[in-house]
Amino acid sequence: QVQLVESGGGLVQAGGSLRLSCAATGSIFSINHMGWYRQPPGKQRELVATIASSGLTNYADSVKGRFTISRANAKNTVYLQMNSLKPEDTAVYYCNVDGYDTYYARRDYWGQGTQVTVSS
Repeated sequence: QVQLVESGGGLVQAGGSLRLSCAATGSIFSINHMGWYRQPPGKQRELVATIASSGLTNYADSVKGRFTISRANAKNTVYLQMNSLKPEDTAVYYCNVDGYDTYYARRDYWGQGTQVTVSS
């Protein structure tokens, strides 16, 4: 069984920074893409950033230049450094991992979410 353990959310003032972490633990064979999504209050879940096993990254336009996604392959961990935070960044942030389990089946895993609140 695979679990995604998220940490790093919280309350911060506008202009501040937070760093989210997500570690994949358990019976995972290999990982392709890792990423972060968010769901603002009353809205649908949206892409924030993804990173491929090659290191290629993709960002939502709203976070380009402010957020940086990175990964530590040896630790099966993905990070999201969030700088210059704005009130509109307030959301529940979800970690996502696309990979293969030990039966070589492709799987899509989600974390339980961590709250990020940015006050004005």
